[in-house]
Amino acid sequence: MSHPFHVPQSKADADPRRWVALFVLLLASFMNLIDVTIVNVALPSLQANLGASAAQIEWISAAYLLAFALGLLPFGRLGDIVGRTNMFLVGVSLFTLASAFCGLAPSIEWLIVARALQGLAGAIMTPQVLAIAQVTFPPEEKGQAFSLFGLSSGLAAVAGPIVGGLLIGANLWGLDWRPIFLVNIPVGIIAVVAGWFLIPRTPGHPDLGNDFVGIGLFVVAAVALVFPLVEGHAVGWVWWTWALMVLSLVVAALFVLWERRRAAANQPQLLNFSLISNGNYLLGLLITTIFASGVPAMFMVISLLLQEGYGFTPLESGLTNTPFSVGVLTVSLFIGRLGQRWLRTRLGVGAALLVVGITWLDLIIRGLGEGSIDHWTFLPPLLIAGLGLGMGFSGLFQSVLAGVPPRDAGAGSGALQAFQQVGGALGLALVGMIFFPALGAGLASGVGPKLAYASAAGPAITYQIVSFALVVILVPFLKIRPPAGGEGRAPAAAPVVVEV
Repeated sequence: MSHPFHVPQSKADADPRRWVALFVLLLASFMNLIDVTIVNVALPSLQANLGASAAQIEWISAAYLLAFALGLLPFGRLGDIVGRTNMFLVGVSLFTLASAFCGLAPSIEWLIVARALQGLAGAIMTPQVLAIAQVTFPPEEKGQAFSLFGLSSGLAAVAGPIVGGLLIGANLWGLDWRPIFLVNIPVGIIAVVAGWFLIPRTPGHPDLGNDFVGIGLFVVAAVALVFPLVEGHAVGWVWWTWALMVLSLVVAALFVLWERRRAAANQPQLLNFSLISNGNYLLGLLITTIFASGVPAMFMVISLLLQEGYGFTPLESGLTNTPFSVGVLTVSLFIGRLGQRWLRTRLGVGAALLVVGITWLDLIIRGLGEGSIDHWTFLPPLLIAGLGLGMGFSGLFQSVLAGVPPRDAGAGSGALQAFQQVGGALGLALVGMIFFPALGAGLASGVGPKLAYASAAGPAITYQIVSFALVVILVPFLKIRPPAGGEGRAPAAAPVVVEV
C-alpha cells in the first residue's frame, strides 16, 4: 500500500529543510555531471597507463552513456514504485562504490565494466532528483529551485576539464589519473548521509507495474547497435558485426509490437505506444539523438589531439576546452528568463551556432602542422559552439514535447533523456570509426604524431558539422501543438541537464 505524501501548495506548509535537501540533490547531480567532463580530459592518460586500444578508449565513455541511457526509463519507473528518495540514496551509494571500482581498476577491462556500473548507478539516481524537487517545493519556488539545476550543469561543464587537469597533473600519491574517480568517494558519502536525514521520504506506489519485457527488448536493441559500431573497425567488420546490427532492427520492431500489445491490454509500457505512433514525437527522438551525438565524441578527439599529438598536459588541454563550457554556462544564466518562448527558434539557432563554431574549429585543425599550437586560436570557435549547445538544449526537449499530449509528457521526457544518452554513445562509435583508422594509417605512413593526429581529427570533427546541420534542416518540421488554455505555449517540462 502506498502512503500519502504532503505536496506543499505554499511556503507556509512546505518542509523547512527543502533548500538544504535541494543542496544535497544538487551535490549528487554535480558529482555525476563533473565526472563526465573529467573523463574526457583523462582519456590520453588512461590510454597510456592501461595500454588501452582505440576501441577500449571509446568504451570508457560509451559504456557509461549506454548504461545510463538503458537505465533511465526502468529506474525512473521503479522510483515511482518503491519511493524516489530510497532510490536516490541507493543510486548515490552505488555511484560512489562504482567510482571506487573505477579508481582502483587494475586493467582497462575492469575500468570499462566499472564505468558501466557508474552509468547504471547514475540512471538510478538521476530520474529521482528532479522528481523529488518537483514534490518538495511549493509552486512559487519551483522556478527558482529548477533554475539551480541548469546553473549546476553549467558549473560542472566549466569545472570538469579544469579539475580533471589539476588532479592528473598533480599526480597525487603517484596515482596518475585515478583521483578523478576517487574524489567522488567523500562527496558521495556526504551526499548519502546528508540525504538520509534531510531529504523528505516520498512514498512508493507498489500498485504500479513495470514493463520488464519491454526493458529487455530495448536493452538488446541498443546494445546490438552500439557494440558493433564501436568494435567493428577493430575486428575488421567481420560477419557478426553486421548480424548484430540487423538483429537490432529486428528487436526494435519486436519492441514496437510488444508495446502495442501492452497498450491494447491497458498494461504499463516502457515507452507509451501513443508516443511510438506519434510521428512528430518520433521526429523529435531523431533530432534529439542526432543533436546529442555531436559533443562527447568531439571532445574525445580534441583531448587526444592536444595531449597525444601536440604534447599538452591534461591541465593545458582542459583549459583549452574551457571556452566551450563557459559558453554553455553563459547561456544557462539567462536562458531561463525566456521561459517557453521561441523554442524551435532557439533549437535551430543553437544548432546553427554549433555548425559555425565547429566548422571554424575544423578549419583550424586541418591547418595544423608540425609546429606548436596556439591554444588561443581555439577560444572563439569553442565559445561560439558552447553558446550554441546551451541555446540548443534549452529549446530541444520542450520543442519536442510541445507536440505531445499532456498525459504523456512524463513518459515522453524520460524517453527523450534516454535517447539523448544513446545518441552520445552512437556519436562516439561513429566518430571512432572515422578517427582511429585514419590515425592508424597516418602513423603507419611515417609522418610525425602531430600531423597524424591533425589529419585524423579534421575528418572526424566533420561528423559534428554534418549532424548539427541536419538538426537545422529538420527543426522546421517539428510541430508545436498549442495546449489547451495556453495558445502558442508548450506544456511545462522538467529542466534538461546538459552534459558536455
